[in-house]
Amino acid sequence: MSGMMKIVVAYSGGLDTSVILKWLKETYFAEMIAFCADVGQEEELDGLVDKALRTGASKCYVEDLRLEFARDFIFPMMQASALYEGQYFLGTSIARPVIAKRMVEIAREEGADAIAHGATGKGNDQIRFELVAAALAPELQVIAPWREERFREKFPGRKELMAYAEKHEIPVDASAKKSYSMDRNLLHISYESGILEDPWFDAFEEGNKEMFRLSVSPQDAPDKPEYIELVFEKGNCVGLVHPELWEFLANLGYESKSDAILNPLWIMRVLNKLGGKHGIGRVDMVENRFVGMKSRGVYETPGGAILHFAHRQMESLTMDREVMHLRDSLISRYSTLVYNGFWFAPEREVIQALVTESQKYISGTVRLKLYKGNIIAAGRKSTMSLYNPHIATMEADPTNSYNQSDATGFIRLNALRLRVASAVHQAPQQRPKL
Repeated sequence: MSGMMKIVVAYSGGLDTSVILKWLKETYFAEMIAFCADVGQEEELDGLVDKALRTGASKCYVEDLRLEFARDFIFPMMQASALYEGQYFLGTSIARPVIAKRMVEIAREEGADAIAHGATGKGNDQIRFELVAAALAPELQVIAPWREERFREKFPGRKELMAYAEKHEIPVDASAKKSYSMDRNLLHISYESGILEDPWFDAFEEGNKEMFRLSVSPQDAPDKPEYIELVFEKGNCVGLVHPELWEFLANLGYESKSDAILNPLWIMRVLNKLGGKHGIGRVDMVENRFVGMKSRGVYETPGGAILHFAHRQMESLTMDREVMHLRDSLISRYSTLVYNGFWFAPEREVIQALVTESQKYISGTVRLKLYKGNIIAAGRKSTMSLYNPHIATMEADPTNSYNQSDATGFIRLNALRLRVASAVHQAPQQRPKL
């Protein structure tokens, strides 16, 4: 195959990427190398290598990136308290840079000329994949079939994709026929398109509960609340305290306690199980895509919702007020950078450095109560706590740290600009004396 163009394609085994793999091979007369990153798709990876080879790939990489995803992408983002447009936990957004990073690494290792992806020309993922490539491997060509007119002419809809797959004996999972699309990873599952394109459609109505994979509906959740403690060190969750923790780990496939090495991966997996059991982390929103249109998405983020909430509770006890307000002023900017695909941009890295510095005292334990879709704070403690009950008490302060009489001058100084403005803006006869 020497002399042929070599393309590494992002491959999931679904209808679109299976057709794209075959189409690229025929259209570009290229050697195709398929790459699938395991970022928590679970059963979707079964039989993938064999399917890719039968579809026309000369090689197929399936790599477990779940620990790297949790440790180097999800956890730093949680330290930043990132939340796009006040609702979205950025599950799809944060998965793309870890996938694209490894894809360009493989392309370099294989001496490939290009990478290719199956992201639509209307969505955000095309931008996320290609901005990573631009930042990490600008010499690689990027091929986006959905942005090529000849591809869209050949495949104007799913009917033509299905027919092409049948003609070339490409096995298509029945999930390709669902009336919505789904994207799953360790942090969340997203649902969009099809029946969800109507923003008046109630995704959480009883008749639609079969759509959801990670969580039960809040009304079907247990009638008894459940408690869990999250242990933090420098802004990262490093441990969980729960009476049935080992049972959770055993159900997740850990055969012995020695196998269950404490790490961000199993923390996310346990929190997903526990949060899903109580109907936590469901979001239905209309969001603003980077390309300019609005999009309706439905999300399940049970573990991420718990981690985000617990982290904020830990910060409330241990983070300096002005540091918190400064970091919080950057949440929207940081979240937008992640959403728009700028994970490897210098401005995101600069903000991340500030975030990391802000987390050095965020250590302690948060206790939460989970009940029917709700996460309720049930306690916080830390050796780094900035909360002093002797100073905060409404009773006499035994430390004499705060003299209430001092507040008079404090208030008067802070009110000075308000009094000056009032004197200037009012009619002359109504102007007060300063």
